[in-house]
Amino acid sequence: MGTEPTNGTHEQLLTGLNAMNGGTLGEKMGIEFLEASPQRVVGRMPVAGNTQPYGLLHGGASVVLAETLGSIAAVLHAGEGRIAVGVDINATHHRAAREGFVTGVATALSLGNTLAAYEVVITDENDNRVCTSRITCLIRPKPPGA
Repeated sequence: MGTEPTNGTHEQLLTGLNAMNGGTLGEKMGIEFLEASPQRVVGRMPVAGNTQPYGLLHGGASVVLAETLGSIAAVLHAGEGRIAVGVDINATHHRAAREGFVTGVATALSLGNTLAAYEVVITDENDNRVCTSRITCLIRPKPPGA
């Protein structure tokens, strides 16, 4: 528990995570996982299609990216037979993104037996900070049949 799965390569893990995104909000928003471990998950999302009426990246889209990355990191930390669900998230929006992709990096702040917390820094293609978020996930046993 708390380490990257040993039953496959990192590339297989990323392929599985990206495939798991099928049919979810993450897929609709174009989120792609680039790196994944319990301590750090990196993903990106296009600005196009995720904007508000003024053509700027929607703040809610940044929060979706942050929650997706933090939740996946918490699930990897939780280990086999356990799940993680978000119980708290906040976000500070620093600047607008108008085009290209934004990249989020979820970095572990605290990895416990029942809670995992991550800071998620979202930057634009020029490495300007767009948003800083913090997410806390509750770790629970996987429900029967899930």
